[in-house]
Amino acid sequence: MDWVLTCRSTTEAPVLAVDHPLRRLFSRYGTWAARHVKTVLPLSGAVIFFFLYLFPFLYTTEATTITNGVSHLPHHVWTDARPLGTGSVVEPDVIMRSIWVHGSYMKAIDRDVLLGALELQDDILGPTTNFDPRQAHRHPALLDPNGDLNRQQRDSFHITNGVTDQSWFFHSPLQYWNGSAEIIAADDDLTTTVNERKTQATLANTTLRHSIVFSGKRFEERRLVAADALVITLIHMRDSPVGKQWVARTEALAQAMEQDGKWRVIPANGSSTSNQLYKFQFRPMSSYDWVMLTLAYSLTLANLLLRLSKLRAVKSRLGLMVTILVQIVASIVSSFTVCAIFKIDLSRVPHYAYPLVILAISIENSFRLINAVIMTSSTVSTSDRIGEAFGATAHIAIANRVQNSLMLYGMSKVTSSGVSAFCNFAAIATLFDFFYLATFFLAVLSVDVRQRELFELEKASLKRVRASHGGLRTQSWISGIYPFRLGDTAMSTRIAGSIVLFGFVLIAQAHYTSDGGRQWLNQLFSLSWISSRTTQKSSLLIDIHQARSPTSWLRLQDHETAQEVIKAIKPWAHSYVARVYDPIIFVMKGADRTPHAREPLFLPAVYDFVHHQIPFFVVSLLTMLATLRLFTNHLVRDQFEEDAGHDSDDDHRLLSVRSLDKGHMLDVAMLAASPRGQLVSVGLDRTIQIRNMSSGSESRVLCDPDVPLENPFPVLNLALDDKSKLLALISWQRVFLWNIAKQKWAGTRNIDLGGHKPEAVFFISKTPGALPSLVLVRRNGVGLEMQLETEDARDFAICKTPLVWAVHFAARGGPQQQNPHAAILTVSRKSCVHLVRQQDNEWMSTEVKLQGEPGTGAIHCLLPLPALSKYLIGRTQSVDLVDMESSTVIHTFRTEMMLPRTLKQISLTRVHRTNLASLSLSYTSAETGNLVVHTYLPETKDESRPPLSPLEQRPFDTWTLTKETTRHVPNPGTWEALPSGSIIGIRRKQTAPSTLTTIPTTTPTAIAGLRRRVAPNATTDYTGPTSSATVNTQTHGWEAWVLNLRPGAKPDFETRPLDEDPDMDQQQQQQQQQQRQHLMFSELGPMTRLGTMSVAVGLGDVVKVVSVGHEHFDRPRGGSFSMGMMAGLSDEGLQQVLEAGSRRKKGGSLGGLGKGDGGPGAGPNLSKGSVI
Repeated sequence: MDWVLTCRSTTEAPVLAVDHPLRRLFSRYGTWAARHVKTVLPLSGAVIFFFLYLFPFLYTTEATTITNGVSHLPHHVWTDARPLGTGSVVEPDVIMRSIWVHGSYMKAIDRDVLLGALELQDDILGPTTNFDPRQAHRHPALLDPNGDLNRQQRDSFHITNGVTDQSWFFHSPLQYWNGSAEIIAADDDLTTTVNERKTQATLANTTLRHSIVFSGKRFEERRLVAADALVITLIHMRDSPVGKQWVARTEALAQAMEQDGKWRVIPANGSSTSNQLYKFQFRPMSSYDWVMLTLAYSLTLANLLLRLSKLRAVKSRLGLMVTILVQIVASIVSSFTVCAIFKIDLSRVPHYAYPLVILAISIENSFRLINAVIMTSSTVSTSDRIGEAFGATAHIAIANRVQNSLMLYGMSKVTSSGVSAFCNFAAIATLFDFFYLATFFLAVLSVDVRQRELFELEKASLKRVRASHGGLRTQSWISGIYPFRLGDTAMSTRIAGSIVLFGFVLIAQAHYTSDGGRQWLNQLFSLSWISSRTTQKSSLLIDIHQARSPTSWLRLQDHETAQEVIKAIKPWAHSYVARVYDPIIFVMKGADRTPHAREPLFLPAVYDFVHHQIPFFVVSLLTMLATLRLFTNHLVRDQFEEDAGHDSDDDHRLLSVRSLDKGHMLDVAMLAASPRGQLVSVGLDRTIQIRNMSSGSESRVLCDPDVPLENPFPVLNLALDDKSKLLALISWQRVFLWNIAKQKWAGTRNIDLGGHKPEAVFFISKTPGALPSLVLVRRNGVGLEMQLETEDARDFAICKTPLVWAVHFAARGGPQQQNPHAAILTVSRKSCVHLVRQQDNEWMSTEVKLQGEPGTGAIHCLLPLPALSKYLIGRTQSVDLVDMESSTVIHTFRTEMMLPRTLKQISLTRVHRTNLASLSLSYTSAETGNLVVHTYLPETKDESRPPLSPLEQRPFDTWTLTKETTRHVPNPGTWEALPSGSIIGIRRKQTAPSTLTTIPTTTPTAIAGLRRRVAPNATTDYTGPTSSATVNTQTHGWEAWVLNLRPGAKPDFETRPLDEDPDMDQQQQQQQQQQRQHLMFSELGPMTRLGTMSVAVGLGDVVKVVSVGHEHFDRPRGGSFSMGMMAGLSDEGLQQVLEAGSRRKKGGSLGGLGKGDGGPGAGPNLSKGSVI
């Protein structure tokens, strides 16, 4: 859409506000269509089926039936019959004269009219009974300039005897009866004869089609049933004596009719003084046309495949392409059908051109909708995502159609008839394209999203954003530059459809103008073809009520007739120019010329379809609807819970809760997750459980306490590789590697941690297909990289002082490094910040010297923003935003007093280019304990600013253009910030305390001081002694909450009881509680982020998975999931575990997670106080 034509002074498409009435209307419709796919998809399919079913009844490729009530499909030729301007100096190739014979209205095939017309024909041309001019081939032509021609002289000049400047031939419906009055009189069924002989050829090798010999025809069931006029046409060269005789005899005949005759002659003197030059064209496509069309189709299809390849959707790529092509084909067929119904002749432009313009226009809008769906947050329901995307793009699609339709309408008024019909076709097709976009494509896209076909698109797009070309700064409003997202519609592609459309119309018009570039340009800008249109004046009287005027009859002549005439007079040419004289009209005296019925508005084939095909069509339509409905049910089976009851609360709720209640007998003490949805939990019962959240499979790490190389306890840290194939378990002296796929140990390595747990543990992959390396960041400021393919291990220095924080991420590649590379940010006890990068297999540590005006206070955490090439520095009462390349403090955010190590961030950059990204900082207040969230959004007045070039210089601090909103969440409990734009937390309900139940047992206690909390009837793998236990039969005292920070998201805050499980109804949950009673817990266990929209939290021996929206665990879609994951553990939590492990050792039954020496350390997401 060329928005630069508006007053907005920008080429960016306008973005409607979220509360704009038009956007809300489209959003509501999109949501409704996505929720009612079972209705929308069959109905849109029914519309497509209707036009597709009707199409073969309205069109034919048979040349002999071109005008028998049906339309003709276009061929591979440029055809036209157009008048030339009055100033044309072209010499005509032939001259066309004709007489039209009328009886009563639409009764030209009556016997009396035919016999009278035969008399007129013989009076003007001479005897034509059993006409065979070949017999006069050898007779000399002795002419008297002032005398009439005898039969032999007349026949000797016929074109069958050679093409000369005196040649002639004629067309007449009376040739169906060989020009014999006796045969006409003896014919009992004249109409049948006319239909049976419609393919009869003349001696000039031309066909006596109905379109040539009749005017004002009426068809039923593709048969001619009536005609208004008999047309007898003489075609002769300019020096033909037959033409001179025609003129003389018609004038004499008209004079004779004035005194006594049965015919009324118009004009009365029988002389046709008005004439017009017409050019009849039958031009096959040239080599240049083929090359241009091939190039245009190749570029268009290449654009389609390229944009599909950028989406990186292996599953849906083919499906999306087929859907787009089906939508385009449906638009084309529907437009063809409508044009046929309203008698718009599309046969003059080659059929290769029709799909091209629709293909160019449709692709633009389809991909705009796909990209809009991708850029919506996955935290909302699928129906709302589709509705939000459609609401954001529908007005652009409508404006695009309106613009193209207006442009086509204007061009249809200034182009030739063939191109004008093409413009009408394209305008109708664009309207159908939007209809199918809003119904068929929207429904299929909704099914595709629900079946996880488009999640690959979003993940790949974010990956491309993180790995985009190094050297150029990330274009974000944070640095004053807008982000360019791959897949967005650039200005050149937004107007590509309009450019293709406009360019093709001009090229097509060039085929109907005079030869020669200068003449063509003159005619183009002077609009000479309009002049020739408007100067046409009918010489006929209105009172005879002709069913068709001579001009419209002439334009009705098809390209097959033009081709036959060209072969007869100019076999080497593709066109000819004829001087066409107005016909001499003979109306039988006493004839009733008053129409008694209105002429049909639509094509006759439409009425034939209604009269004869409706029952079979209805049956076929119902069968198709039932089949499509069954197929749709199969597609959306188990996917559309919203359709069954979309008015319920669950359809509008963001949060969902799943319970993973098998695998542990005692408390879950550690949790870690991988980007692909592998969840690892470590329990106090010394079991390590691995769950695949994508497939639902479970496995266990086989630990043997009697074999040192197979006993990873105490576990200090966990790390999973990017592909979820390896699990690293960090103990005090060893690193244990577990092969998840093969479910066996992959080896052990000895390490020296210096008495402290590592600050970070993660995997990195240097080459595709090779085993990754394991990297540990020790607290003493020395890193360790372990090559798993070899036995090599090497240290690298980071900082000279002990570290208090370390975080790894995938940094953007530099000018010489296109792909992302591993990087580490660390901070020491002295607030010394180091940035460690991997370059040429070496780790290079650089101390960060902050430039500008950093905040004051000790640094307690660092948060990287790799997609923006920046990072955040957390202090006690401020947060610094630092440019990663220049180490310049861009801005300092003032905050409340925050608890150390609680700062988290959410940066949303996956938005439309005309929208600015948002940044949210969240932390726990040290004064109130509340969760404090600062959200920074662009000012409304600057939201529509066009993006600036990444090479432009701009000031560092552009935060004066932002607005800040602050929210407080009291009693937040344990919480986590998600990359999708939400914060999930779990807290106690303030109004509903937990219900505790005591279940007595008689088994003696085996471990002193350790409370056993397992029900006696619980089914576990543990066979040790039991004790009296206090069990928690339900978790009614806890609730999950979500704060949605995505701009415009509704609702923005929601809570849900933690005991609700959408996979089980209430009865199933009660039965499960009766079968297995879980441990009591007074505090929450560890929490870790799982995917981009979920968290996993330990509650006693159960793991709860809380999701926002529809989570699909496949690959990382967040920044920190790029190269593995490891979560931190506080010293306090570790110490409690160590103490618990010490007591267990004393009990002699179980070994704990920590050693009895109480060494300091930390581990991934460990529960605090859950075992004391």
